[in-house]
Parts: sequence; C-alpha cells; structure tokens
Amino acid sequence: MALSDTDLTAALAAVDDGLETSLTRLKDLLRIPSISTDPANKADCAKAADWLVHELTELGFDASARPTPGHPMVVAHDQSANGPHVLFYGHYDVQPVDPLNLWHSDPFEAEIKTGPDGEKIIVARGASDDKGQLLTFIEACRALKAANGTLPAKVTILLEGEEESGSTNLAPFLESAKDELKADIALVCDTDMYDERTPGITTMLRGLVGEEIEITCANRDLHSGMYGNAARNPLQVLSEIVASLRNADGSVAVEGFYDDVEELPEEVAEMWRGLDFDGAAYLGEAGLKIPAGEQGRSVMEQITSRPTCEINGMIGGYTGEGFKTVIPAKAKAKISFRLVSNQDPAKIRAAFRAHVRARVPKDCSVTFHEHGGSPAITVPVDGPFLAAARTALSNEWGRETILTGSGGSIPVVGEFKHRLGMDTLLIGFALPTDNIHSPNEKYNLTSYHKGIRSWVRVLAGFGG
Repeated sequence: MALSDTDLTAALAAVDDGLETSLTRLKDLLRIPSISTDPANKADCAKAADWLVHELTELGFDASARPTPGHPMVVAHDQSANGPHVLFYGHYDVQPVDPLNLWHSDPFEAEIKTGPDGEKIIVARGASDDKGQLLTFIEACRALKAANGTLPAKVTILLEGEEESGSTNLAPFLESAKDELKADIALVCDTDMYDERTPGITTMLRGLVGEEIEITCANRDLHSGMYGNAARNPLQVLSEIVASLRNADGSVAVEGFYDDVEELPEEVAEMWRGLDFDGAAYLGEAGLKIPAGEQGRSVMEQITSRPTCEINGMIGGYTGEGFKTVIPAKAKAKISFRLVSNQDPAKIRAAFRAHVRARVPKDCSVTFHEHGGSPAITVPVDGPFLAAARTALSNEWGRETILTGSGGSIPVVGEFKHRLGMDTLLIGFALPTDNIHSPNEKYNLTSYHKGIRSWVRVLAGFGG
C-alpha cells in the first residue's frame, strides 16, 4: 500500500516522539542474558523469545515462539497490507561476555554513555549484534502502525536464537516452514553502515568454515623433568601446525586454498578505489598499524573480498595460577576460514584437514570437530527492491548509499536463497567500532534512531 507524503511524515514523527520509550524497550531486551552457546542460559534465550513474541503480538502481529531442538524461533506475520511481501530476519541471541573484567559496566545492564567522539551510545552485550539492530525494524513497524494504522507491505518476521552458536536448527526449520516464510524479498539487519553518516547495502558476504582440532601425544600428562626432550609435546606440534597455515607474505598456505578465488569485477574495484576508506585508520582503531594479510591487497580487500584463515583459540597444559611443570597429553586449537564466492566449504575443510594430517608425527594423533560451514554469497545489485531501498536510505541520511562487502558471514542469506528461492537485502546500521563479540559492545543512538527512520522509509518505498 503506497503511503502519501503526509503519511510518511506522520510515521517519521512517531519515531521521533517515541524514541525515549523505544530506548526503554531496548534496555529491557538487552537486560536478558540470551547467550545461546552456554547451556546455563537456555532459560534466558526462551525468555528473550517470549519477550519478542509479547511485543509483536501487542503490535498486532500473529506471533509465536516455535520450538526447535535448541532455542526457539520467533515467527510473526502481518498480512493486512496489499503491497509486496517482505521477510525480515534478525537474531536475539548474543555472544558470551568474557573477559568480564574488561567491561566498564555490567554487560547486561545497558547504559547510555558518551563516546570518545561525543556521540551518545548505548553499551551492553547485544546492543549492536543484534538486538539493537532487529529492534530498529520492529520499532519502524510500531511507528507506521501508530501513524497510519497499517503497514505499507506484508511483513513476516523471523528471529533466530542460535545465530551466535552455529545456527544448528536454522536449515531444518526453514525447510519445514518454507511455504509459510517465502516472500518477495528478505531483509537482514546484521551488517554495518559504510561510515557513521553514510548508509550502505551489503552485496557480498564471506562464507565460513569452522574447525576444532585436538592433538594427542602421550596417554597421560607427563612430568617434564622425567620425560622432557624424549616425549613429544602436543603444544609444540600444534604450534608448528598453526604456524604453517600462513606464508611469509600473509597468504594462506593450505594447498588449493585459492584455486576457486576470483578477482573483484573491475567496476566494483573501481568504485572501492574511489571511496575514502582509510586502512591505516581502520587498523589504528584497534591499536594496530601494519596489515597482516596478503601483501599487495588493500585493507578493505583483506577484510571484505579476500578469503582468510584465523586462529581463534588455543589451549593445552596447565593454565591456572602459578606454575606446573607438565607435558600435556593433549592440545586444542579453534581455526576459522572466511570464504569468498566460488569457494566450496567442503573442499576447504578437506584441504585443511589434509594439511594438518600431513604434519602430525607418526606416534601422535589428531581429531577434528566441525563448527559449521557456509558458502559466500553475492547479492544481485539490480532490481526494484534494491533501487527503492537505496533511494530510501539516501533520503534519510542525505548521502548516496554505498554498495559494499562484509567480512562477516551470515549463513541465513544462503539458506534463504537455497531453500526459499529469495534474494536478500543486507541493510544494517552498525559500525566497525561497535566492539561486537568484544567487551564494551555499543550501538550509537544515531544508528538506532535513524535506523528506525530508515526502515520506515524503506517499507514505504516498497509499498510505493
């Protein structure tokens, strides 16, 4: 249903007038420690799902929490409009908060603070990833309904509770509910803006392969004075394997890793060269100076359009207080690969395992544990929905909307394409400085406020 200029103005005014109350709702949701990877927080995840069902039901959606073998899926429908049908996706689960001692405030008691640049921010786990982001869409629906009594498009909302722990039950759920969830276009709000004042639509997402390896040498922990030199140390074996994953030039050394990697289309590369992206400043915000990836590639390429291999964790032996002279029997590492278009997750996983096995001594063994995998996604940049969204975002922010890539992985986008035959628009209002997955995660209040206004304009544009 097309909105008149008067209707749109009324909806945007409703966003502005209701901002303080909206922030109270956001704080209520952030207060729930819905850490999906920790069994101790299972009840909290269910509580977050129920909170969202309550809010959506009060807005007039037909909403429910759908059980899965893990955490619930929240599904809500409002089919009252005559416009196109959109499916909005977000996730209500969050990452663990450790190390807790590095937080400046309680990670689950959201606080409004002033950032280093004078910008007002809300600090809490999930503020940016993804509770603040998903609420921008829900609050936009609230404002549209408050101002006009209805939405300009048919809307289905899907909110997941396991995105941060591998989305184990997402694919089976989508398969079982595909007739209910299929729409004209999917919308995902789990990505960044180009910068603090410039909106962006992500058209490229890297894929992901996660692996945990365990090296076993002796059949028990050994006294290093009695067995040192003679006994194989799994920490040393593991360290040598991990070190072998990268070449001196920063490239990945796994055999065949780059076989299917293609260069950026020249028109995209040219657009990126024209942007004012400052790679040194980007690294500087993290306290770093020197790019560590492939030599000859810009920082923007390294973090968005090139594949990666990273060591996410290593453990073995005695790690408690004090000192213990022990040679451990086992050592573990968690390794992840970010993939680009045409790289096959199964092929990369097999190549990695072959790389590791070739470097394990004969009297030692290795076991592997898979932690998810998904291919990269390239979103078509033409079509009426993308055009309407670009116009809507540009009108709200007063700047041209940038089409860009994301270094992160959002497996649901591939699942939407594979299982529901739907393209996805990735429209987010986060910033690279939001400290997602780290202590002191934050979301700019401008991102939240104008994010709500942006979705009002996007939905109005679709309706028109």
